[in-house]
Amino acid sequence: MKGKAVFITGGATGIGRAIALRLAAAGANIAVNYSRSEQDALTVKEEIEALGVSCLLAKGSVADDRQVRAMVKQTVDAFGRLDVLVNNAGVTDFVQHEDLEGLKEEFWDRAMDVNVKGMFFCCRAAAPELKKRKGCIVNVTSIAGLTGQGSSIAYAASKAAANSVTKSLARALAPDIRVNAIAPGIVQTRWVEGKDEHVARLAEGTPLGRVAVPDDVAEVAYSLIAQAHFVTGEIVKVDGGMFI
Repeated sequence: MKGKAVFITGGATGIGRAIALRLAAAGANIAVNYSRSEQDALTVKEEIEALGVSCLLAKGSVADDRQVRAMVKQTVDAFGRLDVLVNNAGVTDFVQHEDLEGLKEEFWDRAMDVNVKGMFFCCRAAAPELKKRKGCIVNVTSIAGLTGQGSSIAYAASKAAANSVTKSLARALAPDIRVNAIAPGIVQTRWVEGKDEHVARLAEGTPLGRVAVPDDVAEVAYSLIAQAHFVTGEIVKVDGGMFI
């Protein structure tokens, strides 16, 4: 990974931050995309640079194709290359599945715009540069895309679509670019802050007896990027065996 360039969407917090730090520790230069978490982005930039590599902050919405293309160009201009894309940006609106009327059209639009279209926009913009380097893409989706469970029906549907796009792109971009996805179960991030009882219940139902932390996902991402050179089109569950 030493000297390679990585663009990570939603890289300022949670899973994205953990992946950024894991790849930086291996010697990669990191471009961190964020949309609102500016102070978190500045903090992770300091943490990355403390590891002896370079960090670029790229503010923008992945749901806007023009902004995505500009951020990818910014990354290539800064580092002279692009080897890895990690699509981690995601959104949800918590709506009980039984509350059909509560699942507003705007919630559907937000989930699809960021979790599916945004992911695709990033893959499309990065593809020409990734091809030059025989690079790879890792999409962070969700176990919700495999089970139909999750924070809302719209969220689960968007992550199922993201898994499908992963497989389609693995075919479309082969043999030059590998494309895989990680589908985490519940992860201890700010998304579940204040939901301690819910998290505890899920941990009890997991063979490994706990929920994931961001570093659990980051280790799988690192493996797919730096080690699993003959793996593409896979959706790797990181759920502690919850859905064996």
